[in-house]
Amino acid sequence: MAAHIEDLPQFVYHPDPLKTGSVRASDEVCVCCLRQRGYIYSGPVFAVEELTGPLCPWCVADGTAADRFEADFSDAYLAPAGIGTEVVSTITNRTPGFSGWQQERWLFHCGDGAAFLGVVGARELEGDHTTLESLRQELSESRWPAEQVDQYLASLDRDGQPTAYLFECRSCRTHLAYSDFT
Repeated sequence: MAAHIEDLPQFVYHPDPLKTGSVRASDEVCVCCLRQRGYIYSGPVFAVEELTGPLCPWCVADGTAADRFEADFSDAYLAPAGIGTEVVSTITNRTPGFSGWQQERWLFHCGDGAAFLGVVGARELEGDHTTLESLRQELSESRWPAEQVDQYLASLDRDGQPTAYLFECRSCRTHLAYSDFT
């Protein structure tokens, strides 16, 4: 019998992993706790050895899966100076990651990890000037001409590529994002 959504562990840095697709309903048994809990983690796992089955969100949340399999679920090691090791550890070892076209990366703001909200495209970003400015800033570092940046932003596709990864600062609620493609 599947667990109820309110039974899922809470992830402060990934508040709705069902919506983002990093957790999904399933009757599969977790390879870590050997329990069938109604949901499995479906995001990336970076482990010393390849896992032979799925993990449940509870084993991700309490760090059991990270400890048992020497696993990380996202790459937050490039955190800016001033970000505490507990924040980095929570994001990498006890928070569902997400899949991207290239190497995923976690964003930080106001001295903390930002909350991952999901994958977005141009349509979802219409009117979100703060996030669009965040993406413009990212692209300006690549020295793209303004016209190319505008074309690129207009081509963002939640279900294709290029795509953007939306985060929200847990402190000031500012939206920020980065984008990628193959």
